[in-house]
Amino acid sequence: MKRELALAYTALVAVCIIWGTTYLALRIAVLHFPPLLFTAIRQSIAGLLLLAILMAIGQFKLPPKEHIIRMAIGGFLMISIGNGLVAWAEMEIPSGIAAIICSLMPVMVILINLAVNREEKPTWPIVIGVLIGMTGIVTIFSEHVHEFAKTEYQVGIALILLAVLGWAVGSIWLKKQPADSNPFVNAGLQMFFGGLWLFPFSFLFDDLQNVHWSGESLYSLLYLIVFGSIIAYASYLYALKKLPMTIVSLYAYVNPLVAVILGWLILDEKLNGVIATGILITIGGIYMVNRGYQISRLWKPKSVN
Repeated sequence: MKRELALAYTALVAVCIIWGTTYLALRIAVLHFPPLLFTAIRQSIAGLLLLAILMAIGQFKLPPKEHIIRMAIGGFLMISIGNGLVAWAEMEIPSGIAAIICSLMPVMVILINLAVNREEKPTWPIVIGVLIGMTGIVTIFSEHVHEFAKTEYQVGIALILLAVLGWAVGSIWLKKQPADSNPFVNAGLQMFFGGLWLFPFSFLFDDLQNVHWSGESLYSLLYLIVFGSIIAYASYLYALKKLPMTIVSLYAYVNPLVAVILGWLILDEKLNGVIATGILITIGGIYMVNRGYQISRLWKPKSVN
């Protein structure tokens, strides 16, 4: 049990770090490639590669038709809506605004849990911790808050709000599915179908004349396929099976912290007192949420095959 819990937290740490690096890679990609088509290619290839790897090592067993349908629905909610719309929105709005809206994920999870998922009904320490973490993220990106009033950003803001809702609903719905399924097979199926659903949307909404295969777009694609999709998404589903949904959703707070710190270390970007204070506030909120689950004993993991 302790080993499984350690593996789940290790998977969650991988998600927090890797997805924190994908903001820049995705931003570079959509400057050179239509966003929905890029996401469709990225996720469908990642799904097929993961399933091929599992098949090669003898870990793939074709699930029943009903299970495949559930994974296809999960892929639509989390990949097509959750991932595709974020990529589309990053053509319209700065990454700072995107980070603030994406950090609504834990808040969205709490609201959905309060409404429909009584198994993970949050306690007050958990709710307060989530709100403190959100305050920290807003503090970090405080210079972008006034940009929410810009009318030219309204479409991008609406797209990311819809993406966060789709991701939250998909995560909670998938967590309630049978626990005896292989999370890595599930990840492969969800990425493949999620990418597949995006192709017709790309034909409808992308500017397909803006397809330019450059070194930047190719390197971004390879990085996002291997790390952002295969490794991080499979790790996310593994953590999702083992840990409470609100704990897992805290990756949305850690990703911006990783992005800010890497930008400071590698790109010499700004890291001032306000940002440092916001980071500390966010970490305090994460600690309170985790402590709240430990106290309420809701963090006990389920068995995962």
